[in-house]
Amino acid sequence: MRTLVFLVAFGFATQIAQAQTQKIGYADVEYIFSQMPEARQIESELQSLQTQLKNQIDTKVAEFQKKLAEYQQYGATVPDAVRQNTERELQQMQTNIEKLQQDSQANFQKKQTQLMEPVYTKVGKAIEETAKENGFSLIINNQISGLDVVLYGDEKIDISDLVLKKMGITPKPQANK
Repeated sequence: MRTLVFLVAFGFATQIAQAQTQKIGYADVEYIFSQMPEARQIESELQSLQTQLKNQIDTKVAEFQKKLAEYQQYGATVPDAVRQNTERELQQMQTNIEKLQQDSQANFQKKQTQLMEPVYTKVGKAIEETAKENGFSLIINNQISGLDVVLYGDEKIDISDLVLKKMGITPKPQANK
């Protein structure tokens, strides 16, 4: 019985000792991305696409508003059949605008994913390699969707600049870093 208790206590002590020797760090993926040369190109491409999609929507909205203004101006003086036809046309135009907005948002998100996926893969690989080279057993993200995950972290365990160096990027000083 004493041996069993000793083995269980020894097992717990070993696990606690191993847990205390784990090296944990964090990385700020948004900071890393902002330092990458690809960031400006991706942001420019996404901004261009967003402008293009917005212009398409604005054109359709302007057409709708013009048709609606004409309807409101002449609607009472036209025959019922023409008025009903115009109302159906306005409803269809409004439905088309809503669909265009949804499609535009989906296209933007698809393009964003397409552009960002290789970057996230590159950053993830660099984080993994940096962690292994520096003896870290766990790396967590500093933020997720703009919310802080790390409430406190000693700057000595922030590997963001090491990751940038691993990717051949010299970190530029930032006000919030």
